[in-house]
Amino acid sequence: MARRPLSAALALVAGAAAALVIPTGFGTASPAQAAAPGDKDVTAVLFEWKFASIAKACTDTLGPAGYGYVQVSPPQEHIQGGQWWTSYQPVSYKIAGRLGDRAAFSAMVNTCHSAGVKVVVDSVINHMSAGNGTGTGGSSYTKYDYPGLYSVNDLNHCQAPITNYNDRANVQNCELVGLADLDTGEDYVRGKIAGYLNDLLSLGVDGFRIDAAKHMPAADLANIKSRLTNPNAYWKQEAIYGAGEAVSPSEYLGTGDVQEFRYARSLKQVFLNENLANLKNFGESWGFMESGKSAVFVDNHDTERGGDTLSYKNGSAYTLANVFMLAWPYGSPDVHSGYEFSNHDAGPPNGGQVNACYADGWKCQHDWREVSSMVGLRNAARGQAVTNWWDNGGDQIAFGRGNKAYVAINHEGSSLTRTFQTSLPAGDYCDVQSGRGVTVNGSGQFTATLGAGTAVALHANARTCSGGGGSNPDPGPGNGQSGASFGVNATTQLGQNIYVTGDQAGLGNWNPSGALKLDPATYPVWKLDVNLPAGTSFAYKYLRKDASGNVTWESGANRTATVPTSGKVTLTADVWRS
Repeated sequence: MARRPLSAALALVAGAAAALVIPTGFGTASPAQAAAPGDKDVTAVLFEWKFASIAKACTDTLGPAGYGYVQVSPPQEHIQGGQWWTSYQPVSYKIAGRLGDRAAFSAMVNTCHSAGVKVVVDSVINHMSAGNGTGTGGSSYTKYDYPGLYSVNDLNHCQAPITNYNDRANVQNCELVGLADLDTGEDYVRGKIAGYLNDLLSLGVDGFRIDAAKHMPAADLANIKSRLTNPNAYWKQEAIYGAGEAVSPSEYLGTGDVQEFRYARSLKQVFLNENLANLKNFGESWGFMESGKSAVFVDNHDTERGGDTLSYKNGSAYTLANVFMLAWPYGSPDVHSGYEFSNHDAGPPNGGQVNACYADGWKCQHDWREVSSMVGLRNAARGQAVTNWWDNGGDQIAFGRGNKAYVAINHEGSSLTRTFQTSLPAGDYCDVQSGRGVTVNGSGQFTATLGAGTAVALHANARTCSGGGGSNPDPGPGNGQSGASFGVNATTQLGQNIYVTGDQAGLGNWNPSGALKLDPATYPVWKLDVNLPAGTSFAYKYLRKDASGNVTWESGANRTATVPTSGKVTLTADVWRS
């Protein structure tokens, strides 16, 4: 972990959101019991979402898509301020942060459980705040004195910032970017931390992400975990790998799962600077920790800001990296779902209230068709080895997961048409990436064309595109029906989105307020499938709206197209006209 300026280093307080592997005996008594773990190991990390917004997402999107878990940002009382990292400076263990109070938190847990989604809490237990003031729940505090909880005697004596990551004592006893460092070797402190976690368990929480685990001895964390009312509660730890550093992530494998930062860093290197063909043996042979104990992600709230991994700003490379992660059998994945930012410190829009996905800067990566559709594929392919690998030596790859799934990825700048060899049983399948039907012949082969920056994904639980696709029915609009597939290359600024409207009721009848928002998952190409009657000739045009609702129409004449007698007219090569 390199030393960084304070504005960047504050990100390290939050650490990394890692995914999880389902442990044996997972679960604890709760007001509304979550579904059994089953085969769902994908976590949606709804970063800085209010609890009420998370509850709605569990019901509307996470449960139906097949996500097993949702990770919520720290719920405890913290310092005041609009920056995202204020959530990572606790002043008490009351559930009284900006994301919601105790009642809202409890309601969220119960709602998510009812939707079959378990809840993991981002838990800040290494440190307290860096300053003095009044917390979000009304508690007064000063650095080193948190009345009713901790005093200076409960903090490590090295009251100075960490300066040397090659010195174990410096890393684990001194202050992470000036934050008051708890003495987790002290019995009283261990008891208070366990009490906080047990309080969360009493509300039905299923597991914890341990923030800044690297800054606490593994033995201290093992002791705290042993005090839990449910010692089998899920436990995943942030321990960032740094070559030659004194503290190694592998030290924490005996306590629980550990996030594998090298996975995300390597994906960025491969997708931006190397060839996807190199991913053929991605995993432990690259020097990563064992798959069954590793938590993986394409990005998290720290790394997307620090630039050491891909982020939504990388367009289709980012989307395809998520497709690969969810299809590839290494570790257990997190899907980061955050918000647009141009300022490193910027806090969540609307204080964390998500009025609608893709509005107010909320990115909602968990709901992107290209991403959410892969959750069902991962669930279907669980336990299946990689089969039928193919690559072109460059950035076009394809592989199967036994006889349960098959994925092809085209990360090159031109389209790919190929007959792919799979181990899938013969029959009809839904390409869950596009919502189009695909037929696999008796030899396990199918032919498909992949546009630049796109993928094809088939799995055993999505045999048709009519909405009856098993555990993950294909979610996009217009699947299996007549209509239009829009796709326009349009660059935007923070807070801007692209819409389409036209001379049909299904397109909003030229009214900007009724225009349809396109999906930015493959930015700068914005996409949307729309149902329209077969044979319909229509006119359409794209427009841009900013966060204030101001509308800018593209220039030029109205565009025109005709829906074929079956299927959709493809309009995915459109380019915004300035």
